[in-house]
Amino acid sequence: MTNRRTAIIGVLAALGGASSAGAQSSAPSGAPSGAQSMGSTQAADIHVLESAPAAHAHIGQRSSAFFVRFDRPVDHRKSTLVIKQGDRVVERLHPRLESAPEVLFAEAPTLPPGDYTLHWAVITVQGEKAVAGDIPFQVSDQPPK
Repeated sequence: MTNRRTAIIGVLAALGGASSAGAQSSAPSGAPSGAQSMGSTQAADIHVLESAPAAHAHIGQRSSAFFVRFDRPVDHRKSTLVIKQGDRVVERLHPRLESAPEVLFAEAPTLPPGDYTLHWAVITVQGEKAVAGDIPFQVSDQPPK
């Protein structure tokens, strides 16, 4: 079973890598910023294409799905998503292994109103580069507009 899963992940990574080969070398305007290199500079930086919540978004308390889409496949097992409030970790999210190769997706419990940061740290599937960033967002008890 493990060998089959590894083979499937390898095929998905190869397909994701082929489809992202033409991706822009920098994140499009409006994409979350804050990526910081944590590892070797041998490979090009990985870029965030979109996220939920988006950077500086105001979301309602019922929002529980969080994702970050990158311009290339990432290693879901070695990547992390953490919700922070200031320097305090509120929740460590567990990315779903079944999500698209270039997407970290996780669910979180209901968050009380306040200012938060979705901190992500990823390594490409090829293990080339470790990159991290922050996406600030706000939870409100008022429904999002």
